[in-house]
Amino acid sequence: MKDTELLIWDEAISALDLVTERKVQQELDLLRKTRTIIVIAHRLSTIQDADRIFILRKGTIIESGTHDELLSNESEYYSLVKNEVEPAFAS
Repeated sequence: MKDTELLIWDEAISALDLVTERKVQQELDLLRKTRTIIVIAHRLSTIQDADRIFILRKGTIIESGTHDELLSNESEYYSLVKNEVEPAFAS
């Protein structure tokens, strides 16, 4: 897998706990320096560091940009981030 120029991850880490997801995300961050990676995800923490984020509705791209660009638009992506609920952990 590491020798390919293109990786496609379709909800590849959606069933992982947050600790394991972070470990996989760190490896993904290293790989993206030398590979093209397409990540399909519902969990926004998985994509927030992407070079380009595409928001789709019914198969049509309705927004694209970086995390910061999309947040500044206060549109669909902004609403998704604002309404995403992260699991709570007791300390």
